[in-house]
Amino acid sequence: MTAPLFAVFGNPIAHSRSPEIHQRFAKQQGIDLIYEKRLVSGSLKDAVQQFAKDGGVGANITVPCKEEAFALCSQLSDRAKAAGAVNTLIRLPENKWKGDNTDGAGLVMDLQRLNALKNGVKVLLIGAGGAARGVILPLQQAGAEVFIHNRTANKAQNLANQFHITALTFDELNTQDFDIIINATSASLSGSSPNLPPAIFKNAQLAYDMVYAQTATPFMQLAHLSGCLNTADGLGMLVGQAAVSYHLWHGFMPDMEQVLQKLRTQ
Repeated sequence: MTAPLFAVFGNPIAHSRSPEIHQRFAKQQGIDLIYEKRLVSGSLKDAVQQFAKDGGVGANITVPCKEEAFALCSQLSDRAKAAGAVNTLIRLPENKWKGDNTDGAGLVMDLQRLNALKNGVKVLLIGAGGAARGVILPLQQAGAEVFIHNRTANKAQNLANQFHITALTFDELNTQDFDIIINATSASLSGSSPNLPPAIFKNAQLAYDMVYAQTATPFMQLAHLSGCLNTADGLGMLVGQAAVSYHLWHGFMPDMEQVLQKLRTQ
């Protein structure tokens, strides 16, 4: 019997850690699976149709294909609808797909692992793109009070209106204390940090960057220098969202800590 086929789709895709993560999860469960990287050079629709012909049963979707994946699905989870994007495809009969978004659930799992996410915590999200939008509902469901700030204020206000949260301008950031400050921008990928008043970090319990790196990101460095005691990057979120996807496909929730430590040591 051939092992079930899974894949991650995106562009670029060579850097993806997903195959290794899912193989480690499969080892925990004691099953065999095939998990491939598939570069999307044309339309995602064509790539997924070919994947279905090859026998694919589930897939992860990464940048820049999550919105296109959303449009492909005949069924959508509530969190995918809220995010407006899909990072997990589950095959249905007749070559149809159900779409889910596990990014926010992965973030919540990692914040809980770090003992940072408790009912009533005040979370400030920096950024108003897809990464921010995908995590607001899961944070709310976990009991967080969410605030949002973005360099372009109207983008933050649009998300605030959608999710009934508070958008803050730069000048308003100093009027609140936050327990957790999350960088949902891609600034760290270009070696920079969002422009933020350093004082907001003084009373924060955790500064969290969704980007992961071998060394502290510029955002994490800014937070530490500004008095925040604890910082973390997004590697735990990556493993967490993969664990939730794995559970959707296999009905088995893997131990993310074990895999996270392996990745950290590499």
